[in-house]
Amino acid sequence: MVAGATGLVGRAVLAVLLADKRYRAVHTLGRRAAHPPHPRLTHHAVADLARLPALPAVDDVFIALGTTIKLAGSQAAFRAVDHDAVLAIARAAYKAGATRLAVVSSMGADPASRVFYSRVKGETEAALQTIGYATQVIARPSMLAGDRVALAQAPRLGEQVGLALMNLLKPLIPRNYRPIQAAQVAQAMVQAMAADQGGIQILLSGQMQPA
Repeated sequence: MVAGATGLVGRAVLAVLLADKRYRAVHTLGRRAAHPPHPRLTHHAVADLARLPALPAVDDVFIALGTTIKLAGSQAAFRAVDHDAVLAIARAAYKAGATRLAVVSSMGADPASRVFYSRVKGETEAALQTIGYATQVIARPSMLAGDRVALAQAPRLGEQVGLALMNLLKPLIPRNYRPIQAAQVAQAMVQAMAADQGGIQILLSGQMQPA
C-alpha cells in the first residue's frame, strides 16, 4: 500500500512497485487516484486520512505524506498531515496485518529539535517505532528534486533557487546535504524493504545517492 502517491516520492514509489513483479497487488490510499488504471492497482478513496476505514490486508506499507507549513496554513494543520495522518495510516495498516513499513521523513528529524518542522518529523519517527512493525525503513532525504509541474504543483521559487545554487556548489557539499531526486529516494526505500533486514533502518540522504 502506498499513501501519498500523488506526491514526488510517492509517485516514484508507485512506479517502482508496479514494475516489480514480486508485488502481485498494489493499493493506493488518498483523496484522488495517482495513476491511470493498471491490472494490479487498486485505489481507495479516503477524504480524511486521519479517519480511516478498515484497510485491506497488505504486507508492505509505504507512507510518503508531507506538506509544508506555508501550504498547510498553520503549524497545527502541518502537524495534522505529517504526524497525525502518518500515524493513523501506519496503525491501521498494522492492524490489517502489515509487517513492514517504509516512511519518508526528513533530514534533521529530531524530537528534541528547536525547529518545529524537524521536531514534528522526529516525534513522528519516534511514535512509529512503538507500533510494532517487524521491519521499518525511515528515509531522511535532503532537499527533494523532481518534476512538480507534472504533479500540477505550483513552482516553489525558493526551492528552485536553492536547488540551482546547490547544484553549482555540489562538489563542495557533503553528500547528506546535496539535493536528491525523488526517484532515488523511492528506489532506496523499495530496495531496503525487499532486503527485509528487520528492525529499524535509517536511510540518510547520502546513502540514497550514487557516489
